[in-house]
Amino acid sequence: MAQAWSGAGLQACERGAEAPRHTKTRRTFSVTRTITTQSEEETATVGRELAATLSAGDALLLYGDLGAGKTAFVRGLAEGLGVHRDDVSSPTFTLIQEYRGGRLPLFHVDLYRINDPRELDELGLDEIAENGVLAIEWAERLPQPPQRAVRVSIEHAGETGRRIAIEASLKYEV
Repeated sequence: MAQAWSGAGLQACERGAEAPRHTKTRRTFSVTRTITTQSEEETATVGRELAATLSAGDALLLYGDLGAGKTAFVRGLAEGLGVHRDDVSSPTFTLIQEYRGGRLPLFHVDLYRINDPRELDELGLDEIAENGVLAIEWAERLPQPPQRAVRVSIEHAGETGRRIAIEASLKYEV
């Protein structure tokens, strides 16, 4: 590919110097939205609203204590993708629940019982995530998060309230 040079760059080339190189810098832009809910239904509503923004290949990394509301959030997420929310249960003993019939397949993963990182390799999460939305409870057990991941942290905020922080990062080069 031919390049046209002008000004100082051209003069430097004429003297035998290398052409100026443009180096790209990797940057990350993060946005966090924090929402306080007062019921399980409101927590599910946040998941339902987030579902409208997701596409195949997206992953949600869910963080929070036992009983924080991660599965309630995923019920709303499923509903937002067109899956009946009553079909959603915690996959603690099965590790992965797959829900189809909506706009996109939803793969609901629970890593609570994973003790050995080699077990994660056997799950094949990278391949699963390509064709649908991946929601991973206990995501802190992942050695490395998926590329297109949204971080969702849920914590108790009173007896029935929850504080949900949703963080999305965009990586780009300039």
